[in-house]
Amino acid sequence: MPDSPDALDSLVEKRSIDVVPDAERHGTAFSQFTLWLGANLQITAVVTGALAVVFGAAAFWAIIALLIGNLLGGAVMALHSAQGPRLGLPQMISSRAQFGVRGAIVPLLLVIVMYVGFFASGSVLAGQAVGELTHLGDTTGIVLFALVTAVAAAVGYRLIHTLGRIAGVVCALAFVYLGIRLLDRTDLATLLHDRTFDFPLFLLAVSLSASWQLAFGPYVADYSRYLPRTTSAKATFSWTLAGTVLGSQWSMTFGALAAAAAGHAFVGHEVTYIVGLGGGAALITSLLYFVIALGKLTINVLNTYGGFMSMVTSVSGFRGRATLSPRGRAAYIAGIMVAGTAVALLGKDSFLSSFKDFLLFLLTFFTPWSAINLVDYYAIAKERYDIPALSDPNGRYGAWRWKALTTYALGVLAQLPFLSTAFYTGPFVAPLGGADISWLIGLAVPAAVYWLLAHRDTAHVPDHMILTPDPPSDRPYVTESG
Repeated sequence: MPDSPDALDSLVEKRSIDVVPDAERHGTAFSQFTLWLGANLQITAVVTGALAVVFGAAAFWAIIALLIGNLLGGAVMALHSAQGPRLGLPQMISSRAQFGVRGAIVPLLLVIVMYVGFFASGSVLAGQAVGELTHLGDTTGIVLFALVTAVAAAVGYRLIHTLGRIAGVVCALAFVYLGIRLLDRTDLATLLHDRTFDFPLFLLAVSLSASWQLAFGPYVADYSRYLPRTTSAKATFSWTLAGTVLGSQWSMTFGALAAAAAGHAFVGHEVTYIVGLGGGAALITSLLYFVIALGKLTINVLNTYGGFMSMVTSVSGFRGRATLSPRGRAAYIAGIMVAGTAVALLGKDSFLSSFKDFLLFLLTFFTPWSAINLVDYYAIAKERYDIPALSDPNGRYGAWRWKALTTYALGVLAQLPFLSTAFYTGPFVAPLGGADISWLIGLAVPAAVYWLLAHRDTAHVPDHMILTPDPPSDRPYVTESG
């Protein structure tokens, strides 16, 4: 058995935004299933599902709408995941091929805001659980949870996947138990009896779950980039989609049913209500608080790690460095932790309503980015990127690519007439009965516009995937798609 310093050294990740060499690749596509199952079997996904019912949808139609949104958004998210093994790079680095080495900072800044927001929202709910578990209160619970999250994110990739596997098993068992307890309290047929269909509320539920999935897009390839380059894109896509849809739909269905059963007792007391389903025994209560904290730890580590990657990507576009010292890594992660914890402490008393608007507003900025990235990668470049040039503002991708930046701006603006939030409602929302379809516009319009602008302009697309800047003349530097 290796001694502890060597074991720790092998556990702590050395890579940041630099390409993962083939010699360091490991794992199978099934690892994406376990990670995304564990990441979605958690309390914030439960709250997201509950929101559909809290805002007026019948549980029956809410569950169907949530499934549609999870499938649609999950498919987009899984297409990003399939890029990881092929490129060996964090997700947002690949944006430089579309937006330019420095232009990629435009969507990156908004991605960082997203990570801080999700870190904060996760810390509010996990902080309640930790506070109850330790009897130290919500505020102390939030701070303790944030510290543990930061340490886990600093360790990196291997620990993140280990957490996903553990959380997947533990949280699945807990959700089976909680589901049984919920159905002991109320009749399932009664919860699903109301079949009143309200189209705007149906679309709201679709948007809630779609936004949940689409928000993973900017970092999903971060967790598949260590897979061997020969890993099948189809396998990566399928296992990612299966894990994220199963985990999120399971959690959201439970949330919708819990909200339908509890009514107003659920709002503002999400954690205590769910724990209360356990029956009141001290041991069961403590275990459920632990499960809630564990589930949130998994997803918050993803958010912290993704935020760290995005910040380094933003800075490196101007500094030209792809490697990072351990001290620098810790500084970036600490910055995300401090910002997210501050937001959590400031907003913990109005979490539920603000989280719904936060989720929907995020869609405005991430659907255009997803559309541009996927059209470029799969339809224009056809998986052929010059990886060294992604770090060179004077290379084939340049510093700023205005076709993508212009398309991105148009994609954001095109959604505004269809957007419905507490602080802004577009003029086309009322004619649609209050339905928010902005995310559909945000996918379709940028995809079409970018294709029209860029599909003939392929001078920047290499004939094959370029992995190294100076390959030996007798050996081609190309890999074939899996």
